Amino acid sequence: MSLPKADLHLHLEGAMRPGTLAELASTYTKPMPQVDSYRSFDEFQHCYRAVVKLIRTRGDIRRLVREVVEDAAASGVVWIEPHFNPTTYAPVLGSAEDVLDLVLDAGTAAGRTLGVGFGLILSASRNRDPQDATALARLAADYAGRGVVAFGLTGDEAATPPEAFSEAFAIARDAGLIIAPHAGELIGGPSIRSTLDVLSPDRIAHGVRAAEHPALMEHLANERITLDVCLTSNRILGVVKHIEEHPLLHLLENGVPCSLGSDDPLLLKTSMLTEYQIARTQLSMTDWQLAAIASTSIQSSGAPAELIAHTLIGIADWMKRVFPDPAEGHPTVPARRRTAYC
Repeated sequence: MSLPKADLHLHLEGAMRPGTLAELASTYTKPMPQVDSYRSFDEFQHCYRAVVKLIRTRGDIRRLVREVVEDAAASGVVWIEPHFNPTTYAPVLGSAEDVLDLVLDAGTAAGRTLGVGFGLILSASRNRDPQDATALARLAADYAGRGVVAFGLTGDEAATPPEAFSEAFAIARDAGLIIAPHAGELIGGPSIRSTLDVLSPDRIAHGVRAAEHPALMEHLANERITLDVCLTSNRILGVVKHIEEHPLLHLLENGVPCSLGSDDPLLLKTSMLTEYQIARTQLSMTDWQLAAIASTSIQSSGAPAELIAHTLIGIADWMKRVFPDPAEGHPTVPARRRTAYC
């Protein structure tokens, strides 16, 4: 039995399978994007954009979504919330609404077959005009309750400050959407503080640089603002030099709610299951701690209440399997079983 979990930090195109990428490059006679190593965040973004350019038909999008859901299911994910911007493909593949309907229909259909719930985070880009973000927020608000569960903000933190996106996030918040911008990845405390002050997030994608500032950690803990943490991403993009230096445990010890996410599995050569295994083997996290992270992930998600309740029961059942003796499962007990399937 795998540990049920949600993936709240995943970029749809960045989760393409390597084989699919190779096939699309061959089909459209384009160079294969080199998803290997990146000397800078700009290089990483350039590679991501090259992947996006290989998605040219509605069939390509259907395949992408179906395979992303299949891969999530293989990692024990029961709810997935990819970051996505449908305007990227409009008007070539139809209106933004057409593209959004296509992705939601494909994700829901695949999830129904595999037992994976599917919702979307519509994410604006710091690298575009803030008015584009406002228009996207209105689209997200229109789809609140119809598959869009959150509104996010991606891109280079240094490109545009969060103040420029205050109108967009106000629209999303008024529609009842989860507010989940990126911050605190490549830029430290000031980026997180301004994001908190201006955008009032429910979750922050990354946010790990908060570990450098006790007052920020206290705020995140007190307000129960979840950080959607990505271990492999932080290592490859230079947030930490070695996984063993990652501040995830420090954040958790200070009461900051954290989930684990896969971010861009294609570009980072990871998976959701791999992220949990890294937390166990390289950060020496106990199964109790991993179960707590999984619980945070589903409770911080936009999943339906019934799915959240069912998943929490599944996590409890997983813990009973890992710790048949209830005393073993107490968080003060250091023993852990490395054979458990995360």
